[in-house]
Amino acid sequence: MSSTFFGLTIAYSGLNTAQAQINTTANNISNVNTDGYSKQIVNTVASSALRCYQSWGTTGTGVEATSVTQCRDLYYDEKYWNNESALGFYKKKQYYMDQIEDYFSETKSNTGFSTIYAKMFNDMSTLQGSPGDQTVRKEFISSAKQLTEYFNQMYTKLQDLQNSINDEIKTDVDDINAIAEKIAILNKQINVIEQGGGRANELRDQRALLVDELSEMVDVTVQEDQVINSNNPEMYTGATYYRLNINGQNLVDTYEYNTLSVVSRKPEEMYNQSDIDGLYSIVWTKDGDKFNATPSTSGGTLKAMFEVRDGNNKENLHATVTAATYNTITVSGLSITDINEFNMPLRGLINTNARDYTYNSFSFNTDGDGKVTSITFNIDQVLSGTECDNLVSQALQVGAEVDYMGIPYYQNQMNLFLRSFCEKFNQIEQTGVDLLNNPMGSFFVAKDSLDSLVEHQMTDVLFTETDLGGGNIEKNGVTLYSSKDPDDDTKHYETYYQLTAGNVQIARATDKDPRIFATTTPEGFYDGVDAPDIVEQLQQLQSKVKLFRGGGGNEFLQCIYADVTVDTQECKIFTTNFTNIQSVISEQRMSIAGVDEDEEALDLIKFQNAYNLASKCISVFSEIYDRLILQTGV
Repeated sequence: MSSTFFGLTIAYSGLNTAQAQINTTANNISNVNTDGYSKQIVNTVASSALRCYQSWGTTGTGVEATSVTQCRDLYYDEKYWNNESALGFYKKKQYYMDQIEDYFSETKSNTGFSTIYAKMFNDMSTLQGSPGDQTVRKEFISSAKQLTEYFNQMYTKLQDLQNSINDEIKTDVDDINAIAEKIAILNKQINVIEQGGGRANELRDQRALLVDELSEMVDVTVQEDQVINSNNPEMYTGATYYRLNINGQNLVDTYEYNTLSVVSRKPEEMYNQSDIDGLYSIVWTKDGDKFNATPSTSGGTLKAMFEVRDGNNKENLHATVTAATYNTITVSGLSITDINEFNMPLRGLINTNARDYTYNSFSFNTDGDGKVTSITFNIDQVLSGTECDNLVSQALQVGAEVDYMGIPYYQNQMNLFLRSFCEKFNQIEQTGVDLLNNPMGSFFVAKDSLDSLVEHQMTDVLFTETDLGGGNIEKNGVTLYSSKDPDDDTKHYETYYQLTAGNVQIARATDKDPRIFATTTPEGFYDGVDAPDIVEQLQQLQSKVKLFRGGGGNEFLQCIYADVTVDTQECKIFTTNFTNIQSVISEQRMSIAGVDEDEEALDLIKFQNAYNLASKCISVFSEIYDRLILQTGV
């Protein structure tokens, strides 16, 4: 049978529970504008019934508040993290692609390629009418110089952007490390509190907010499991294992966390010809293993930065290993056979048989048309006989294969156009003589200390022609291609491989003396210095000669701008789509975890009434006990 004062105990339990509910509601209202805060509720159950040995058997014992927990759904958290990763990826890409688009765009305030290119040929037309006029010559040479300076500036802008992205990658790595450390600390604090029987709601909110921040930079997955008591599996210990993976690799394991480091690539580890020095790779600090910054999934801002910084549209060289010695690797079956289309650096990184090698120089063989048939890389590592055998027939690629049109891609496109244009321009010029009746050399050259032809720079690369039966022509220590007929020493293939948008310029001698420019052939010179036969051939280069992607030089900007705008538009579309999805998921998420002021106001009234009723019960029981004790007598 229950105690006489049992009713007071029941009323007290209601009063105590209502008090906890009012306090929790007040806490929710106070944090209505707190970032990351999740609504909390008091979980209640009816207290265990008491057997009273009466006809009704048992009687209720009141209410019990079991815990105060968050209103949070892991399903919506995971959806939010996945979408945030995709949104961060496209938003960051759009940010940088907008800048690249601005670089190439032409406006009234921004004179671009088409304007400069057209002006050069307009001045050339004027030159055609007065090829002996030095003032006209200076005007044309000045506009040609302006064209080279345009490409120099574009090259510098893209390299500056590449450097800016490189710095931001380091910032993201530092942020990831800081978040990993904070989450590991929070895991320990949460377990200490919850092993003692409490519920670390606020700390869990802080941890979830950190994961929200992290999900914008990388792909994240979270797994939390209860720690089981091996002696009593049914016993809840209160502690949990918390594992956080980024891009499929473990970052936090409960109290332990891994950190990332950035490592500057050495000059011999470059991927693309125009890459700046010191580009970062990301490794795990503990063991130096590479971190996969570009997973196949969305990837976040970190993946976006790597793609824009390193994206070469998979146009790096691919080949098959045909032979290897202790310090060389020879390949054939090349994906690129024109040396002028090569994008690989003089020293760089190659990958074959799932291993990286660095090469310090290379040489190659060509056929009679100057097409590259094989390349031999002189590598820095020493290969064993077994390694040499294992490499044969393996696929090889130079640098990294990044399937995106990033900065290296646009740099290479400018290089390809310039090499084609400058080669054809120089070939025409070299058939003529200047006003001094001297043979004309190259008009467009690459910057170097000698201001010489571009192939004179190539002291680290040997060009051989093994299947021509001899006839190689050597010039300034560099072997050039010869014709297929060893007796014919007039047909040479000069390489423009080292000419880039960053080093192209007009010959210094011509810049100083406008007379050193060919407008006529040697035969035409004797007909008069005003003969414009060379200029007439040069005029064809404006649009009638195929120079770039099957079109004329005047179509260069259209091709490049089409590439940029397509990627930029794609980024804008996906950014808008994922932003809309973010809004929907956030609303779903907040419908569960968010604090609604109107709902809290109703709860406050509801719990106040419950508290008042519990108080009334105590007041009633007080009168009953007063009558029982003071007014009942024998």
